[in-house]
Amino acid sequence: MMERRRMDAALLVLFLGHLAGALEVPLDLLEGLPQPPTITHQSLKDYIIDPRENIIIHCEAKGKPHPSFSWTRNGTHFDIDQDPNVNMKPHSGTLVIDISREKAENYEGVYQCTARNKHGAAVSNNIVVRQSRSPLWSKEKIKPFVVQEGVSLVLPCRPPAGLPPPIIFWMDNYFQRLPQSGRVSQSLNGDLYFSNVLREDSRNDYICYARFPHTQTIQQKQPITVKVLNLDAINDTMAAFYNDTDLFSEDPVDERKPSFLIPSGPSSSKMVLRGQVLEMECIAEGLPTPNISWTKVSGDFPAKRTSFLHYQKTLRIVDVSESDAGDYRCTAKNRLGSVHHTIRVTVKAAPYWISGSPRNLVLAPGENGVLTCRASGTPKPSITWAMNGIPIENSPKDLSRKVEDDTIIFTDVQTGSSAVYQCNVSNEYGYLLSNAFVNVLSEPPRVLTPANVVYKVIKNHRALMDCASFGSPIPKITWFKDSRPGTLGGEAYNMHDNGTLEINIAQARNSGKYTCVARNILGIYENHVYLEVKEPTRILKQPEYKVVQRGRSVVFECKVKHDPSLIPTMNWLKDDGELPDDERLIIDPESLTITDVTENDAGVYTCVVNTTLDHDSASAELTVIEATPTPAVVYERPDPPTDLELTDQKKRSVQLTWTPGDEHNSPIQKFLIQYEDSLHHRGHWHNLTEVPGTKTTAHLKLSPYVHYTFRVLALNAVGFSRPSFPSRVFKTDPAAPDENPTGVQGHGTEHDNLVISWKPLSGLQSNGPGLHYRVMWRQKTIDSEWTTVTVANNSKFVVSGTPTFVPYELKVQAVNDHGAGPEPAISHGYSGEDLPVAAPENVQVFVLNSTLAEVHWDPVPHKLIRGYLKGYKVYYWRERSLHKHNPHHVEKQILTFSGNHSHGMLPGLHAFSLYSFNVKVYNGKGEGPPSPTQQFETPEGVPAAPSSLVITNPNLDSLTLEWSPPHDRNGLITGYTLKYQPVNNSNELGQVEELALPANATSVTLPNLKYSTRYKFYLNAKTVRGAGPAISQEAVTIMDEAVASRQVDIATQGWFIGLMCAIALLILILLIICFIQRNKGGKYPVKEKEDAHTDPEFQPMKDDDCTFGEYSDNEDHKPLKGSRTPSNGTVKRDDSDDSLVDYGEGGDGQFNEDGSFIGQYSGKSASRDTAEGHESSEAPSPINAMNSLNSFV
Repeated sequence: MMERRRMDAALLVLFLGHLAGALEVPLDLLEGLPQPPTITHQSLKDYIIDPRENIIIHCEAKGKPHPSFSWTRNGTHFDIDQDPNVNMKPHSGTLVIDISREKAENYEGVYQCTARNKHGAAVSNNIVVRQSRSPLWSKEKIKPFVVQEGVSLVLPCRPPAGLPPPIIFWMDNYFQRLPQSGRVSQSLNGDLYFSNVLREDSRNDYICYARFPHTQTIQQKQPITVKVLNLDAINDTMAAFYNDTDLFSEDPVDERKPSFLIPSGPSSSKMVLRGQVLEMECIAEGLPTPNISWTKVSGDFPAKRTSFLHYQKTLRIVDVSESDAGDYRCTAKNRLGSVHHTIRVTVKAAPYWISGSPRNLVLAPGENGVLTCRASGTPKPSITWAMNGIPIENSPKDLSRKVEDDTIIFTDVQTGSSAVYQCNVSNEYGYLLSNAFVNVLSEPPRVLTPANVVYKVIKNHRALMDCASFGSPIPKITWFKDSRPGTLGGEAYNMHDNGTLEINIAQARNSGKYTCVARNILGIYENHVYLEVKEPTRILKQPEYKVVQRGRSVVFECKVKHDPSLIPTMNWLKDDGELPDDERLIIDPESLTITDVTENDAGVYTCVVNTTLDHDSASAELTVIEATPTPAVVYERPDPPTDLELTDQKKRSVQLTWTPGDEHNSPIQKFLIQYEDSLHHRGHWHNLTEVPGTKTTAHLKLSPYVHYTFRVLALNAVGFSRPSFPSRVFKTDPAAPDENPTGVQGHGTEHDNLVISWKPLSGLQSNGPGLHYRVMWRQKTIDSEWTTVTVANNSKFVVSGTPTFVPYELKVQAVNDHGAGPEPAISHGYSGEDLPVAAPENVQVFVLNSTLAEVHWDPVPHKLIRGYLKGYKVYYWRERSLHKHNPHHVEKQILTFSGNHSHGMLPGLHAFSLYSFNVKVYNGKGEGPPSPTQQFETPEGVPAAPSSLVITNPNLDSLTLEWSPPHDRNGLITGYTLKYQPVNNSNELGQVEELALPANATSVTLPNLKYSTRYKFYLNAKTVRGAGPAISQEAVTIMDEAVASRQVDIATQGWFIGLMCAIALLILILLIICFIQRNKGGKYPVKEKEDAHTDPEFQPMKDDDCTFGEYSDNEDHKPLKGSRTPSNGTVKRDDSDDSLVDYGEGGDGQFNEDGSFIGQYSGKSASRDTAEGHESSEAPSPINAMNSLNSFV
């Protein structure tokens, strides 16, 4: 028995190995390949429909040949042809049910779709179709709540049961949300709780609203009245109804310690499903208002998934897992005491995939494979298999197939064994149904890479040539070059699993024709590609440092060597930015010239040369100095140093002395000492050291095993001198290396190797002949011995047969014929990566608004990533708009979140749309499997502006507006708002008129407009989320022709102009006469003037008129009661034109003998001046007359 189990286990491992290499059929590239059906899109399991719109039940599938579709309803065949209201979309299984003639509730039920072709049948989930319901609130008469100040209060909501359940909120008569606080808050069931009531809580408009999200309807409960009275008010108000007896006792409500309104009792229990949201609430009453706090008895809260709402009264945990089970305690506390309540939470789980749903298998005849349906749940779910929709126990027997619980093992499959297998995992809380096909194909190899592709690469760079192939069995790929008979291999070439050939360091000899051969037992296929290795682009003559006097010219040279087949482009930069747009800067093919140099031209100039494959750059600095007066001092580079001599010779040092050359009016700043190593790099000079310009001796530290020749260059403000003549040769003796290679790294190019690389020592660093390297490695996590190999003078070593992505400790030591270098430092690296084997779990989406959603997931365990974690990728696409008028379309997008993220935002979503998404982890090797595809819906947003607005049928007093609905409705259009206002000739806007229009309107006629008037119109559409942007248009009503002609005739007639001038002249003459009359007349005694006033209508001024005496100077200018005011603004008398002004005297007011106040009748008072100013403003001046006529015309 034990031997049988071992054989079964070995066989299963062998099958899993074959499964890892299972073939994927590229149906988009290879036409005609058979494939069983695959369901690509289906409606949600719980599908709630809108009774106002047609029912659309989705079922889309692919396969070769294209599958046919059938449906069951409530477990029996649904004959679509027998129901005239039901249609199936062409080339699709999607049902469209017209409910214009039937009630939507007649089509409620459980639907299942089957997609079938000759290779098998795939089935959809059981789609439960239910009609959304938003019932009305039952009518009831709600008695007012009359309560004593300080007591607790609960206002019930009790909304009608809808599908889906409504969202509850409380508002007032003005549709403003009622304020909530730690004292007043809404519970999860919608009731409004008061821990204690205050006098300001009295109001008669506590209204509970229920919003049904699916139909976007809102139901309103009858308003509730709350009257909060203190003790005296209650007794005074209610005494008459209770025989003048106080309703309450004389004691007011005392402060009290907290007690829970909900939940009741000391403890309660709650069950929640894994992955769902857990909400628990504790609402307490007390005076003063209690504070609520939460603790978990058996552990801590999950920090990233926990939030506290409603002023700490609600504990919310999202994406519940089994670890969230346990006891939770809420505590209500005020200064008088505290109370506790314990809630025991148990977590159950509907079935969920452990390692993803079963994957399709493509096998060649005779191959083996495994279908795995691994899922979990609480309680443990049961697993059943079906083939082509029929329980597998009732399907035809197949000796190549063996079912073992959650696994089907296939051995030695044969042509004709293709089928679709269904795995159903279920428990009392839900089910998972997945289709996976086994497609047995026998196909000769084909190369999918286009033929005769030319690959171009720069010398010494990596070259990659593709050979993507398909065949069943999987083809074996080999590469040949030109007409050589042998296959390509060895260290120079690297063959990838996907057929790509890699040349690590391309050389000119690698150019040529390459042949990719794909072969399996059914045939052979060849494809030819070409590789061209190009010479690198290099700047041969670089721009040099320049010191130029202001006003002079300067030239920077930049000569380039490049491959003849590549066309270079040259750009110049200044201080890493673009060159100034200045005609003084002249760009030639190999130089940059700057004329008439200024101080602003100083800076670093860079020559950048680009080709299609590579680039190169070089920089030089320009220093601008002041121009010298004539005769100018000539500044030149210094002459080269002379008389180089070597003294104080030791094993690793020598002293060099020299004689400086002529400075040429610019002091030497420093000397640069260079050396040539005639043993290793003959003809190449290297910088060794620099010394100040005041020194002529340098002590040089040297390396072993070098044949040194030295030279010296001098530098002043103009530039470097020419090099001096070389010194004699000085040879140092060889020695063991002083240092080890740097840059030691470890990484894998395959999943089972470790490439140890380093930066080799230069000839100068080798210190002697026979340089080689001692390479050592060991696994970091295992206490193992170092493995050591000796490598010739190379830069890498490949360790094969390593486990996947395991940390290693590495050391590389330099060795030559004279000994080994120092003990090397330990570096770290990892063996090769492989693709991740797991998808992120607990994937959830939270829709934040109509254009933004947030995706959360649990990070994939490190051991399942099998490589360096690069990040996560969220693949999401818009399936369709939720509006019936918008077409079906898919816009696939990818968002990459680098690093160890567990959530990310999806911005830029379309409102009122259905989206699908999944999440993948990726490492340096590539992407892992996707998480199960999920869907979410974005809520409605504000619509876009109407597509068009056209003005038609303009009349004298009306216009007709026609428009098209918005292209992006972003929801259900609830109506339109039209605003319009007149615009005068000065572009000033008049009063705005507003008109509300229904959602189905596309035109409106506006009557009673003013003729010959320009109007501006603004039209926008509305959804439940608000109004969108407006589209505007302007139009002018038709002008009445008779009025228009009359306006033009009068304004242009000569007689009209003459009449206006005559009127103006006449008015001017009248004004002059009035002025003269005013200033004429004598002086009369005040008493006689008093006696002269015999007019019976004359009345002295009252105290209310704010005058000082019986008479007021203002009476001369103010009409009396019952009198008329003539055009010149003066008051006419019956008998005389005299006024008090005619008898006025200058000077200050005085008292005469009879006590009269003479100052009251002074004709030059300030009050009269003011009155005369008013009087003249009322006169019909020529300007006023002209304005009056113009306004009339």
